[in-house]
Amino acid sequence: MQENRGPFARGGANTAYARYFVGNSYLNMLSTEGVIIGNVTFEPGCRNNWHIHEAASGGGQILLCTAGRGWYQEWGRPARELHAGDVVHIPAGVRHWHGAARDSWFVHLAVEVPGEDCRSRWLEPVSEEEYARLP
Repeated sequence: MQENRGPFARGGANTAYARYFVGNSYLNMLSTEGVIIGNVTFEPGCRNNWHIHEAASGGGQILLCTAGRGWYQEWGRPARELHAGDVVHIPAGVRHWHGAARDSWFVHLAVEVPGEDCRSRWLEPVSEEEYARLP
């Protein structure tokens, strides 16, 4: 299975956040001033844990999908298949996860929506059973 990189360099192994991922991911920070933007690459089958972007006001995240096939799911809702060109708006306070399909690399830009007292609260991994049910 060939890696589909998208328009930005893959970046190094995402070791700083590895404990919040099942599988290997890579991170290339494109902007750390004003608006924070990271190019995140997921190997096939890699996904992040359930998590919530918290903020006193504003906040949240926008995913701009640039390559491959992946998934996004909010708690209590069906998973949404993602492809290059898809955009996902994630309001602050929404429990969710995102990552690659089991048979495809997946790349997205993670754009942090500016807000007050923004932080991520990391939760449990997506279970193997939940992930295995995805097509």
